[in-house]
Amino acid sequence: MRRTTPSRETPRSGPRIIGIAIMAAAFLLAGCGLAGASPAAHPAGAPAANAAPIRIGAVFPISGNAAGLAGPELAGVRIAVDLVNADGGVGGHQIALEVRDLESRADADAVMTDLKRSGIELVIGAYSSDLSIAASAAADRAGLLYWEAGAVADRLTGRGLPMVFRVGASGTNLGSNSAAFAATELASRLGKATSQLRVALVVADDDYARSVADAAAITAAQAGMPIVARATYNLNQPNWPAVMAQLKAARPDTIILASHIPDGIAFRQAMLAADLKVGALIGSTMAECDPDFAGDLGADAVGIFASDRPTAGFRPEALDPTARIAYDRFAAAWVVAAHSAGSPSPSAAEYSIQGPTMSASAETDEEALAGFSAGWALFHDVLRKAFGGTSNAVTPSAVTVAEAARAVDLPMGSLPNGAGLRFSNGAATLGQNELAAAVIWQWQAVQRYAFVWPSSYATGEIAFVPLPR
Repeated sequence: MRRTTPSRETPRSGPRIIGIAIMAAAFLLAGCGLAGASPAAHPAGAPAANAAPIRIGAVFPISGNAAGLAGPELAGVRIAVDLVNADGGVGGHQIALEVRDLESRADADAVMTDLKRSGIELVIGAYSSDLSIAASAAADRAGLLYWEAGAVADRLTGRGLPMVFRVGASGTNLGSNSAAFAATELASRLGKATSQLRVALVVADDDYARSVADAAAITAAQAGMPIVARATYNLNQPNWPAVMAQLKAARPDTIILASHIPDGIAFRQAMLAADLKVGALIGSTMAECDPDFAGDLGADAVGIFASDRPTAGFRPEALDPTARIAYDRFAAAWVVAAHSAGSPSPSAAEYSIQGPTMSASAETDEEALAGFSAGWALFHDVLRKAFGGTSNAVTPSAVTVAEAARAVDLPMGSLPNGAGLRFSNGAATLGQNELAAAVIWQWQAVQRYAFVWPSSYATGEIAFVPLPR
């Protein structure tokens, strides 16, 4: 029976409870100043006398089905606020985060209108792609700047909205990442020239999976890799025997899978049942990164690659010194928040990371790190640029902050997740970070993975090529 969970953005009940508790703990601890302070990399300026705070709206599904993973993402944003405030704030102003519950897309206009009427100009959100697309459109209609903390759907930054920005990876990034990895790393390990590596795409029939697969196809074509099959399946009633027959006839060396969690698990089970053997299987939509995937498949997940945003635990050399300090402060604050919420210790987490790594504490770190990195980019880098590095009694408008965001150009390794920061001015990707971070990691033992590409993130070597079974 197919699970009711449609995607990675709808969490399981256990992490949902823990995620909400972590969010609450992070708010309490951040408010008490327990996130840890260190000298600011860029002096914030002397506090202005009686300076009003910079009020920023935060719209997340803090109730409802998505709360479990949205909670840690919001907690990461809140930790970024606390660290910047501990360093003296921005332009002499402290940052005040005003949280609104965005349970469904139907609430977006009312929430944004309320924020606008209250005098807020900047909004950060919203975890789920479905909610974020609605929230960003509503923010645009209300004249607000919208800053995305985690959602990956291409459409978010594909509508030409000049006040919408995303720091993290898009679906296109993840799909392109998969094909680039196949071309640069897998072809030679399978004893083939790049032009001889036969690639098959297996695609869930929805907008998100199609956009990821389209990006993989474009990158494969640019690398000269032939696409020998594109098998599309219905999410509600996948016909796995037909998909397997199509793949067997195409004889691919590598499969790039664009799926959600339950159908990704079912696809792998169907592969094994059909005795379909390939050189490599790459999950390109983050579904294969989820603990459910490894937990349900056990040893059958070993050897599978996943294209993902960076989780906590990557190689320290991916960060420049300033970003490394910010990451370490975040990790310390996150451990306190997770402990206060009763989250599992690292040894009790649902999976573990192989090799020399940054500090990592729990499975929800990917969402928390995404939220922290997006918040840090806005509060630490963009707002400071908007103030011109000086104290000012007047907080900048949404238009001023948008102009500052477009002027920022930070190299890879500048943000706490290893990304750089440079926003696209192209109409088709307006507001997308062109230097967003994406990685490939691989399940290398039961519930144990290693970052394997790019080398700056790698905590282990590529293994299990060809895929043993």
